[in-house]
Amino acid sequence: KYLFSRIENISRTRIQDAANAGNILVNNKPVKSSYRVKPEDIVQIVLPDPPREIELIPENIPINIIYEDDDVIVVNKADGMVVHPAYGNYTGTLVNALMWHFRDLPLFSSGKLRPGLVHRIDKNTSGILVIAKNEIALNRLSRQFYERTTGRKYVALVWGVPDPAEGTISGHIGRNLRDRKIMQVFSDGSHGKAALTHYKVIENFGYVSLLECKLETGRTHQI
Repeated sequence: KYLFSRIENISRTRIQDAANAGNILVNNKPVKSSYRVKPEDIVQIVLPDPPREIELIPENIPINIIYEDDDVIVVNKADGMVVHPAYGNYTGTLVNALMWHFRDLPLFSSGKLRPGLVHRIDKNTSGILVIAKNEIALNRLSRQFYERTTGRKYVALVWGVPDPAEGTISGHIGRNLRDRKIMQVFSDGSHGKAALTHYKVIENFGYVSLLECKLETGRTHQI
């Protein structure tokens, strides 16, 4: 029921764009929008986030642009900046800054299109974000992240020296059962979602270490 309520609010154009990008799968195979569904077919549609109630206000906030063309923009987000407006942070976000940057593009100025986020990083984390500038790019990038054909590396400064110096950490991460503002590792897998992180010590400073982390999953506060 929830799935169908979501689909009813999606325009025919967005469904067509998803099909053109190979993001409509029937039994794990891409199909055209004209495909006729058969009994027992399993249909999957990879689409961007659903529309939000929060009005996106363009704000003249400086952003560090690494690369930009007609389809994508690559931004180096500074630490301390929230990526998307949400409770407690309705302004001053990266999306507000991007709406200002795109203000002269017809689709963005009319409000018909919003910056296409396909991945996010925490407020206090700095790093590279890829944002789509049109529906086709957004659908194709969304599929790459969904199928994990893209890679993400993080550099983190941590207390102590990991032993061994290279390895993999797996476990289930979820919200604390008593305080939902706190994330917790459930070693027995009873709650939360599976998380997998590969780490390697880049440099040992004695009391702290510089690590390179590769994430196979993107759980909140995973690193």
